[in-house]
Amino acid sequence: MRFLDLTLPTPAENLALDEALLDEAEAAGRPTETLRIWEPPVPMVVVGRSSKIAAEVHLDACRRRGIPILRRTSGGAAVVTGPGCLMYALILSYQKRPALRAVDAAHQFVLSTIARALGASVPGVARRGISDLASAPGGLKFSGNSMRLKHDHLLYHGTLLYDFPLEVIEECLAMPPREPDYRDGRPHRSFVANLPLAPAAIREALIAAWDAQEPYSDWPRQRTIELAGERYSRLAWNERRNEG
Repeated sequence: MRFLDLTLPTPAENLALDEALLDEAEAAGRPTETLRIWEPPVPMVVVGRSSKIAAEVHLDACRRRGIPILRRTSGGAAVVTGPGCLMYALILSYQKRPALRAVDAAHQFVLSTIARALGASVPGVARRGISDLASAPGGLKFSGNSMRLKHDHLLYHGTLLYDFPLEVIEECLAMPPREPDYRDGRPHRSFVANLPLAPAAIREALIAAWDAQEPYSDWPRQRTIELAGERYSRLAWNERRNEG
């Protein structure tokens, strides 16, 4: 698997690169798998493709803090990320891993792989709900994840909190419209935690888990620029209303 450790200057460019990697894999005509790791240089809220911002985000708090709101191309609910939160993206091939065409199988495969890798240092890490990773005791969430499916590949990406100011989550996000059973109605401050690992250790665990040993420098720059300009930097994309 190829490995890309790259953070771009702006929130729009960073979200665009995840999608550009998926587009690149689809166009390659062969199985193309990549692990990317990055860390946002500034705080930002990222909502799901179908999220209703007014229902999931405290807009006034975000504006007061100067935190931008962007919309990703994958599903799920809103997250807050920034310095102190590693982000990862996986591009996986259906030709290599045909079972991943089933959505729950994809969640189970990716999250169980990451849980095993992190669990070697933090016992009790496990998949919880549909697409969370949480640690014991108490089932405290430190990772939220989502996916985008295409014809030959999928994009699976998510957050890994390790030193994030958790009060920002409480301030910027409303309670989600759908809650996993294990949340049990807990507010963000009682439900979310930082993983007690240094970022270097998290990076090493992910690289080893996915055997991402092929350095990748020729990433899709032009497609990233196009997507950032056409989509992720535009209010028409990020703040569109979803009525359905």
